[in-house]
Order: sequence, then C-alpha cells, then structure tokens
Amino acid sequence: MLFQVGGQGTRPTFFEMAAAQQLPSSLRAAVTYSLGVLALRRPFIHKILDYEDEFFALLMLVLETHSLRTTDASFAESLYGLRRRGVKIKVSTKEINNKHLDSADSIAHSSLEKRQKVLSVVFMVVLPYFKSKLQSVYNKEREATLRASLWGESDERFDDFDGGGESSDSRSDTNEQGSVQGRAINRIKKIIAACYPWIHAGNEGFSFAYQLLYLLDATGFYSLGLHALGIHVCRATGQELMDTSSRISKIRSRERERLRGPPWLKAVQGALLSCTYVVLDYAQTGLIAAVFFFKMMEWWYQSAEERMSAPTVYPPPPPPPAPKVAKEGIPLSPDKTLCPLCSQKRANPAVVAVSGFVFCYSCIFKYVSQYKRCPVTLVPATVEQIRRLFHDM
Repeated sequence: MLFQVGGQGTRPTFFEMAAAQQLPSSLRAAVTYSLGVLALRRPFIHKILDYEDEFFALLMLVLETHSLRTTDASFAESLYGLRRRGVKIKVSTKEINNKHLDSADSIAHSSLEKRQKVLSVVFMVVLPYFKSKLQSVYNKEREATLRASLWGESDERFDDFDGGGESSDSRSDTNEQGSVQGRAINRIKKIIAACYPWIHAGNEGFSFAYQLLYLLDATGFYSLGLHALGIHVCRATGQELMDTSSRISKIRSRERERLRGPPWLKAVQGALLSCTYVVLDYAQTGLIAAVFFFKMMEWWYQSAEERMSAPTVYPPPPPPPAPKVAKEGIPLSPDKTLCPLCSQKRANPAVVAVSGFVFCYSCIFKYVSQYKRCPVTLVPATVEQIRRLFHDM
C-alpha cells in the first residue's frame, strides 16, 4: 500500500494526491518570486505584489474553472492524469434484505454536476483566499500585541486646529463616526486573532485525519472538502485522455456558435476567443516552463554572485630570507647541535624570535638580558622574544 508509486488501478496513491495538493502553494511561491525578479527592472509590477492574494486568486480562478470545465479535474490534478468523479451509492433491495453492502459493487462514479464544479472552485480558490487574508490579519494583530507588550501602547494623538473653518460640532461628529468605525474594525480584528488559531488547528487536524485514513485505505476521500462534495479523485483512463481533446473542441465550437452581432463584431469576438483558448491551452506548460526557467536563472545568478563575492585566495607568501651573520657577531660552529655561546651541546634549547638561531636557554637569557641583542646577527632583542623549544634537532 505505501509503495504503490506505480499506480495500479483507478485509485490514486497517497503520493500523487499529496503532490497535486501541494502544487498550488509551490506555484504561488514560484510566481511570486518571478514577479519579484521582474519588479527589479519594471517597478510598476510592485503594484501586483501589493495585491498578491487577489492576483493569485484570480489566476487560479481562471485556471481551475477552465480545467474543471474541460477535464473534470483541478489544474494540479490534470497535470498528474487525475479526474474527479461524483460518488453514487447503489443499494438494491436484495442487499437491503441481506443487510450486506459490498463497497466495490455499491459505489458508482459519474461525471461531475454543475453544482459540484462550482463548489469545487469555491473550495479550491475562494476558501484559500479568505484563509490567507485571515492569516495576514492574525499576523498583524499578533505583531501589534507583541509590540504593545514590549513597549506599551501609545495613545498619543496629534490634532490640527485651525483658527477658522468648520465648526467644532462637525469635527466632533466626524471624529465620533471615525472612532465608532475604528472600534468596530479593531473589535473584528481581535475576534479574528482569537478565533483563527482554533480554525487553523481544526482545519489542519481534519486534513491530517483524512490523509491518514486515505493512506490506510480506510476512506476514498483525501480531504474534508472532497467528502463534503461527494467527489472521488480517480485516475483517468486512456480513453478519457483521448476524449479530452474532442470534448474541448465541442465546447469551443458551441461557444463560437453563440456569437451574435454584425460580422465585424463576430470576427473580433472570435479573435479574442482564439487568443483566450491559446493562453488556456498552454497555461499548464507555460507556467511550469516559466517556473523552471526562473529557478534556473536564480541558480545561475546566485552562483555567479557567489563567485564574485567569494574572497580571492592568494598563494602563501614566500618565507623571508635567512638572517645574515654579522661580522662582529659570534661565529657559528659547523656542528649545529652546539650552542654558539658556550660551544657545548645545547641544554634546554631556546630560540631568539628575531633571528631564529637556537642557544642554550641559560646562555641566551644572560646574553640578551645584558646586551639586548642577538649574539649572532646583532639584531636588537628582548627577553620576551626568547622562546623555549621542546624538541631540538
């Protein structure tokens, strides 16, 4: 059951239904990102982003209506080869007498009615739109409550008083009306902020319960909305996929026959219908291709920016030249294990940091304390620049 990815039978797998349900939200994110990229060069597109909920609801309204009208499926379901079917329970007298109902024989599927198509659009477009608006109101109220808890409420009001002009009575009337409307709006927002978490939790709980039951083959409805409408989502047969094009051509021929008016008006209407048909026919492919194109451009420019902003890695600098032995300095012994000061094998070796030569610690400490320099190179040095060595060659 959990691994029926190949899709045997007419019942879609859980993964197909989940992918079809999540496609609108992914499509919205991709469309919003695409508009944001275009708005960088065309500032007027920011007006569309200001009404993002309305724009996406209108777009999905057109796509879902066209898809349900032509294919009996939502926009996302048609991409996965799924179709919506009305559920009818057939109960015979024999079954009633035997008090036995076989689920495989008692459930029949039929094409969607007009009422079911309209309500499907309401569940897929209108309700998500209102949910997004309630979510935005809840977020604003939550931010305002958090801000008030941190900094307190500011009730300061700044009124402009004119020497002449309208009377104080008219100003008081307008202020009272505004205050009444403001209090009513604030009260509605507070009610939404208090009720929305429960509504959201209930919606998510019902969605999870139906998805779990669908996964366990305990129900044929993937969501509460499909159950309320009495709709099963089934896989489209090969014949149904072949009949879709003929069905669309019949619908469009009937629409062209309904055109009324003079010949020039019919020609204009026919041209507008043809353009609309072309846009709707290639909406699925165009949107998916646009999403893929913009995501590819995002990856391209992001990788280019990362290459430009990445710090330049330079090769390590060459080591400094070895310090030269001063003419007046102590000569070095050919045996590198001997201390230049005492000419004995080094005991408790230490190095002078300014020159790099190694001596006995007691010898170099006394010499630097007295002469303030390296005995070999005569470079000025202090006792703090003497480093003990724990391993000597």
